[in-house]
Amino acid sequence: MLRPHVPVNPLPTGHTIPLHKPAPVVDVEPVAPAPTPTPAPVAPARSTVQLTPGSALALAAGGGAVVLVVGAVLVSMLLAVALTGVSVALIAIVLRLLVRDMQKGR
Repeated sequence: MLRPHVPVNPLPTGHTIPLHKPAPVVDVEPVAPAPTPTPAPVAPARSTVQLTPGSALALAAGGGAVVLVVGAVLVSMLLAVALTGVSVALIAIVLRLLVRDMQKGR
């Protein structure tokens, strides 16, 4: 039932594809192993970050601003989705009423 079929070209083009012949194997002389590399220098340990009261206050204010902006964006997206849902529901009600009136023949 499911047998592979190799198509035959009814009009040969005259182009032949040469068979790939592997190159003869040449003896390779062994090479001495490479010397081991020297280890990379170790970077000095970093000191811990010291927060001054001013930088801590700036960091807290920046984090609060980010939270407020992300919150405002998420609330506006939620409001847009809610308004879209309400408008689609109202359109569905109006269309249903119109179809019912058309079926009654008014």
